Amino acid sequence: MELEKHTSNTNRSLIRGIEILRCFKPGVGMLGNSEIAERTGLPPSTISRLTQTLVITGFLEHDRQHSAYRLAPTVLSLGHAFKTGSTEIKIAEPLMRKASEKLRLNVGLAVADRLDMVYLESIRYTKNIALRTVASGQRVPMERTSLGRAWIARLEPKAQAILLAKLKRQGIKNWIKIEKEIHLAIESISKNGYCVASWLPEISAISTSVQLLNGRHASLNLSTPAESRMHNVLETYAPALFELKEKIESELKKQLPPNKEYF
Repeated sequence: MELEKHTSNTNRSLIRGIEILRCFKPGVGMLGNSEIAERTGLPPSTISRLTQTLVITGFLEHDRQHSAYRLAPTVLSLGHAFKTGSTEIKIAEPLMRKASEKLRLNVGLAVADRLDMVYLESIRYTKNIALRTVASGQRVPMERTSLGRAWIARLEPKAQAILLAKLKRQGIKNWIKIEKEIHLAIESISKNGYCVASWLPEISAISTSVQLLNGRHASLNLSTPAESRMHNVLETYAPALFELKEKIESELKKQLPPNKEYF
């Protein structure tokens, strides 16, 4: 992975250390120095020095038997600290849960991280425990999901073009078709305020944008439980999606100091 350009005011070693941590994703339990070097594009000597530092600081654990590294519990504690300290999640979660129970749909709230969407909160309606796999912190493809397409639609045209160019360079399968669907989603958001997408069998979702605090935004969606056949009528839930969006934004607005603009 090519590292983002940085200025003289940034710490290069810290940036590189974070890139190493980013290599560990669901399904990647352990990585050796050579694998990390391949994924980051950094010299093996640099990787060796930084992985040792990350072990000392408690962010990685070294498995001597496999000569590899895994994430340490410290990383999990950071995620917990973020979730419990987030005003947006504290306000949105009970509203999302109530909507999920009423509509019998899954409800998700996500933001972008590079070319993925990351769930801030995920309420799974399905009663099948084995299917409740989408949780806070999980990543989903930006280009294929309604969450991601709603996020792209919220960007300024110049930012949209830059992001689509980055996605195109990833060599995504069926990119021509996906790019057309993204542009249709942008048009749908502009015209209707929502977009619909289906990227897994039997699962479709309808998404819109939610204004968060400090000028940030997130994508909010309603999706069908995996065992549901509701994907054919999901678009009829647009009014419920907008109602949930308005409730979340209204409660968030109350958190701002008097006379401070929300949008």
